[in-house]
Amino acid sequence: MDNWIMIGALLLLMGFAYQFGVLRSRSVAAGGAVRMHSRPGYYGLLVALWCGLPALAVFLLWSMIEPSMIRSVVIEQLPPEVAALDGNQINVILRRVESIASGFGVSDQPAAYELAAAARVSELQGTGRMSMIALMAALAVGGLVFTLRRISPALRARNKVESVVQTLLIICSTIAILTTIGIVLSMLGEAMRFFQFVNPVDFFFGTVWNPRFSTVGSGDQGQFGLLPLLWGTIMVSIVALLIAVPIGLMTAIYMAEYAPGWLRSVAKPVIEVLAGIPTIVYGFFALVTVGPFFHGLGLAVGLDVRATSALTAGVVMGIMIIPFVSSLSDDIITQVPRAMRDGSLGLGATKAETIRNVVLPAALPGIVGAFLLAASRAIGETMIVVLAAGNSPVLHANPFEAVSTVTVTIVNQLTGDLDFASPQSLVAFALGLTLFVITLALNVVALYIVRKYREQYE
Repeated sequence: MDNWIMIGALLLLMGFAYQFGVLRSRSVAAGGAVRMHSRPGYYGLLVALWCGLPALAVFLLWSMIEPSMIRSVVIEQLPPEVAALDGNQINVILRRVESIASGFGVSDQPAAYELAAAARVSELQGTGRMSMIALMAALAVGGLVFTLRRISPALRARNKVESVVQTLLIICSTIAILTTIGIVLSMLGEAMRFFQFVNPVDFFFGTVWNPRFSTVGSGDQGQFGLLPLLWGTIMVSIVALLIAVPIGLMTAIYMAEYAPGWLRSVAKPVIEVLAGIPTIVYGFFALVTVGPFFHGLGLAVGLDVRATSALTAGVVMGIMIIPFVSSLSDDIITQVPRAMRDGSLGLGATKAETIRNVVLPAALPGIVGAFLLAASRAIGETMIVVLAAGNSPVLHANPFEAVSTVTVTIVNQLTGDLDFASPQSLVAFALGLTLFVITLALNVVALYIVRKYREQYE
């Protein structure tokens, strides 16, 4: 039985358990003659949780433990000379055994011990699956019966359900936090390995990016200067913000202060559609449309504008982040108290003067937070700059020329058949850690400003 079918069957059983719990609570209440502690829905949820959560816990634990148990049994069954091989060779043999057991087979003729091990794997998987299904069914039915019998006027079903939900929320939050910590630690560990090959001073303050794809220990690892990549990232982000900030802010002001209700209800979702377009589409648009347009326009006015340049990538990226600036700024402007507008208008100021002298200064902290969040989004963008920036890691200040960014370089360094113990690959983790610190700092500053604004007006 497929895992998804099992989960679907468990959810269906929980649905029936919910209905049984609701009916049972109403039966105990005797049509309202007995006062229950909670509403019928909470009793139904409690029965469904007791029916589904223990079975789901068994399913998750079994899915994590079963592969290692089967692996240990299969290794013990292998011939001694095969079981004595190193870890990589054993893994290759076990993958072949799993392929044979799953029915996909292997390209060459399998050995006799591989066929025997595959048969053993199939037997263990079948036995384990039936045992897991039986245990899950027993726990589900047992939880259903146990909880139905406990339903009474004194049962605090709402409190118990809310405790379970709170526990689940804590678990989810913990997983998210631990995942973030794990990502940071993994990048930090690999970055430390990179700095064993390259001096951190040369990396953070170097002006030449020229990694040579040579073998470890050859003595010619190349130059890993971060500044050309960092400046390329900043240049593209500046162009993007020069496009997104004025257009997004003006759009937000019009939508919040001037647009009629019917136009706002239509235009706001249309603008936000821009945020849902895949970035690869923006990159292709920049490569085949915007880049050649700027190149032709430059020739018309006597400028040498490359089709793939910081200007092309920045303009298209600015179009992409317009909804971020517009939507966030619109929400912040509309939260400015109406009394401030009325007071300004009552003193004789025009609507434009009220917006310029009252609304925008009052909303300025939140607007600045929106700008910083948009900047962090621009700095971390990948696909647009991969296709439209030109991938030229040279330190210059001409936006009409090709540049390379940190994200483009990460893609390049991790693409292809590379030795992941070499500095040419490990540098991607140092670049990723640098980018993480930059975007984290921008997000922290933005959240601080937004929080300060909310404390002032909420």
